[in-house]
Amino acid sequence: MPPAGIHASHRSSSRPRRVTGLADPGVSAVPDQGPVSSHQGTGRRGGSKRRRSPSGGSVPQDRGDSAAACPAPGLHVVATPIGNARDITLRALDLLAGVDVIACEDTRVTARLLAIHGLSTPLFRYDDHNAPAAGRILLDRLAAGDRIALVSDAGTPLISDPGYRLVRAAAEAGIPVHAVPGPSAVTAALSIAGLPTDRFLFAGFPPPRSAARRRFFEELAAIPATLVVLEAPHRLTATLADMAAVLGPREGAVGRELTKRFEEMWRGPLDALAARAAEAGRTRGEITIVVAPGQAQRAELDSVEAEADLDRRLGAALADRSLKDAVDALAGETGLPRRHVYARALALTRGLNRREP
Repeated sequence: MPPAGIHASHRSSSRPRRVTGLADPGVSAVPDQGPVSSHQGTGRRGGSKRRRSPSGGSVPQDRGDSAAACPAPGLHVVATPIGNARDITLRALDLLAGVDVIACEDTRVTARLLAIHGLSTPLFRYDDHNAPAAGRILLDRLAAGDRIALVSDAGTPLISDPGYRLVRAAAEAGIPVHAVPGPSAVTAALSIAGLPTDRFLFAGFPPPRSAARRRFFEELAAIPATLVVLEAPHRLTATLADMAAVLGPREGAVGRELTKRFEEMWRGPLDALAARAAEAGRTRGEITIVVAPGQAQRAELDSVEAEADLDRRLGAALADRSLKDAVDALAGETGLPRRHVYARALALTRGLNRREP
């Protein structure tokens, strides 16, 4: 049982369907609910491919968007599932089927995803180790007019994954860069953590050693935002203990195996989460940790939001009222001191005047 203060949710379902001949594909398909995709593995553009609908009929691949049949030239940054193969978007499937090549971190991982969806587009390894040389090859192909998709092993590329140098180099060379949004462990965890999401900071992976990790969290402690970090399962207990020691009595949430069969989300104070992780022992699966702002940071964040709200309301009032009338109205509506409202209105007025030609 989880320690006091911990709320654990666990979702189970029937055994996921595995693709025959794939050993531990890394991405699981949910139980069969009709065809996943009708892509037949040609991986080429301009054909007459059709996707079967769940009802058994067929619909044209091009749903009124010519880009579905023939992607635009350039670099396409494509999000892929973080665990459940059916989380891929229809647009991503069209794109991956139609590009000339897919640049990916691990060709084995991406090949398994393509096999699940019946695709066989050529793959090209692009990761932190070969980025300089591989990046030059990809840029040359892009300059020649190729259509290239950039994917990570899971989730949205460049979110704690390689690729930003390629995107920047392509943009600087005048090559179009297109976003194909989709799954992300960061937003998935935020959506079910039950913690404030109006302002958050994604900080990637903490350092592996405790001393550096504590300094890392000390730098983040004063930020008035919800924090999101990723962590390897074998460091989860130590990281949560360091977070509790540095960040204090904050609420947190730990997401494991998100979107997969054994998805879990633990919720509670950081010290209780650390105790829960220690009791559970070494765990498996990808880990996403979400931490709420502390009381001081929350107060600062509330203050910033209140000022932003006042500025919005003053801007609307100043559009059709005099400065005095707008200040009087907002001071009465908000209960704020008139002197404070007047100062904000004056600052807004000066800012508007400076922007006028």
